[in-house]
Amino acid sequence: MTTHQQQSEAAIMAGAWDTLLAEALAWIKEQANAGTTDPRPHFAQNVVYLLSGQFADAWKTHALCLEAEGDIAAVKAWVDALLEGQRENGHVHLIMGLFLAQSGQAEQSMQSYKEAARLLPQSAYPHYFQAQIHERASCLEMAIKEYREAVRLAPCFVPARTNLGVAYQEQGRLEMAIKEYREVIKINPNNPVAHTNLACAQAEQGKMEPAVQSYKVALKLNPQDAEVHFALGGLYETRGRLDLAEKSYRDALGANPDFGSAYSALGWLALRKQQFQDAQELFSRALKCNAEDPRAYHGIAELYAVRGKRQSAMENYTKAVKYYRDPEMRNAIMNQLFQEGQVPD
Repeated sequence: MTTHQQQSEAAIMAGAWDTLLAEALAWIKEQANAGTTDPRPHFAQNVVYLLSGQFADAWKTHALCLEAEGDIAAVKAWVDALLEGQRENGHVHLIMGLFLAQSGQAEQSMQSYKEAARLLPQSAYPHYFQAQIHERASCLEMAIKEYREAVRLAPCFVPARTNLGVAYQEQGRLEMAIKEYREVIKINPNNPVAHTNLACAQAEQGKMEPAVQSYKVALKLNPQDAEVHFALGGLYETRGRLDLAEKSYRDALGANPDFGSAYSALGWLALRKQQFQDAQELFSRALKCNAEDPRAYHGIAELYAVRGKRQSAMENYTKAVKYYRDPEMRNAIMNQLFQEGQVPD
């Protein structure tokens, strides 16, 4: 009688990922019934989730197999043993690459992925995971080359198309990014991430109405996405539709009461309407969610400035300058203060 471990190993060598997941789950259940633990079936789960683009699930399983030193050692010994007996099996090299990439050895994983690509010339996976390593290293051209190869080999591989679009967008090649997002939507019209990415690229192009409509589709598919509500609010605010902006920011808080950026945005709307007490409360709530929120400090500084409390205003301007990542915002505050004869610390 074969064991779940043996069946899992056979599934890996055959590239039978659905079978691997089923065997891994049965292996985990068997261990739970016996009161034992083993990171290996969790790693098998993790592999399948990564290959299928279920990244949230992959992250959950990562904690069960690739964080503790003992777990990493156990998984390494298992994968090493598989590879020792299957040097010409591309699926095993792919598994080794995934182990190395997730255990702090990204550079070493590249050789495993390249060997997997050589042995599995029709597989998109080795190219996809090589592209991810390149992207994390900010080598976008190399990432794009590998993502394109993955898409050529597997035109319906949604994670590769999505990442290719994102890489194009990071380069400012918006039309090419939009093309990839639309292809993803053709493959899966109910993919909220694709509609969100499309909206973001359209907004960057200045096509605000199409962007609004794309965000609305994304929210219809996933009404609890606070970030999309917030992004839609930002578009409305840019277009001067402050009533709709306020509603979207409040919808973001309805989806996630700890979404501090929405409190900051509402605070600025209140500040512009000279509703100073409301603005103060909203900025304070934003800082409870994120003690490094630059827009909240900026807003509080403006409130103190209106009240003539220059020292308190300066303290908060200084914090805003410290935490703003956008150099234009930092420079705007510095220029404003310079014109007023003040300079933050």
